[in-house]
Amino acid sequence: MAGHSKFKNIMHRKGAQDKKRSASFSKLSREITVAAKMGMPDPDMNPRLRAAVNAAKAQSVPKDNIQRAIDKASRGDAENYEEIRYEGYGPGGVALIVEALTDNRNRTATNVRTAFAKNGGNLGASGAVSHGFERLGLIEYGAKAGDEDTVLEAAIEAGADDVESDDEGHAIWVAMDALHPVARELEKTLGEAVAVKLAWKPSLTTEVDEATATTLLKLIDVLDDDDDVQAVWGNYEIPDAVMEKLG
Repeated sequence: MAGHSKFKNIMHRKGAQDKKRSASFSKLSREITVAAKMGMPDPDMNPRLRAAVNAAKAQSVPKDNIQRAIDKASRGDAENYEEIRYEGYGPGGVALIVEALTDNRNRTATNVRTAFAKNGGNLGASGAVSHGFERLGLIEYGAKAGDEDTVLEAAIEAGADDVESDDEGHAIWVAMDALHPVARELEKTLGEAVAVKLAWKPSLTTEVDEATATTLLKLIDVLDDDDDVQAVWGNYEIPDAVMEKLG
């Protein structure tokens, strides 16, 4: 298991995206509705719903909003959202995976394709870049959960595979089928996680310069602003010096 992460900049950027994306309650509510519709409407009996509810709580979504999203699925009057994955290349040849929940495939595809085209990227076919990533479970904790050694020890005991820690928090990686069992064990020692979800972890990273990073981050922001886009994953690494210049 590793302590410090060579994906530090990726995690920092993803953290910033998460905060921005979570400002939109509708995206969090959409995930709750989809999770409740696909399984039991009880978070204790539905791991995906539990993760969605915890994510919403972490971003201060009101309890009433959460319950309405669950009730919507239970009544059967929720929109039929489809999970879609888009793959492509951003500026500098950076590989990007875009995950969406949509009730209109054509609208979302057009928006994603336009975002890539206008910001130095190219949307590829399914499987174009995902071979360079691992599909894993990701459990995130804030810095207040404990220091690096404390979290590392808890993660080892819980059965996690890797830990990445920095000043902003901790990212704990696990096998897909171990995500919720490990999350439950960690909750006993570290408390409730900020996020429990499936993620794409790059096998290799691409370091980008300031000019490339500027265009790349603009592309990610445009994608992130789309109501249908739930997450954007990439294999880029931005040097600390460049991050400081970009603010």
